[in-house]
Amino acid sequence: MSIVDNLESMLKRGQDSALLRYSLGAEYLKTDETERALEHLAEAVRLDPDYSAAWKLYGKALTATGRHAEAIVALDRGIAVAETKGDIQAAKEMKVFRKRADRALTAAD
Repeated sequence: MSIVDNLESMLKRGQDSALLRYSLGAEYLKTDETERALEHLAEAVRLDPDYSAAWKLYGKALTATGRHAEAIVALDRGIAVAETKGDIQAAKEMKVFRKRADRALTAAD
């Protein structure tokens, strides 16, 4: 049984949580199933709006699908969360992702 199978099984058993959704999102990203990853990452940040790592991965996944405007919104929220929590490294990484998304959005116009 794969990691994804195990995580999906936990979800089916009602063990839903932000961490489980984040883990599913991360695993789906590894297998280039970005749309499925986005579903789980969106749910992770809905379940725990203060989960900076989930915001970071969510913004990165949105950028990977070309949804740059949505990525900027998610990354701005994630940066604010990370800075509030003192998660400086996550905030720095999200600022880099945000700049890339902004450049891509500007280039598309």
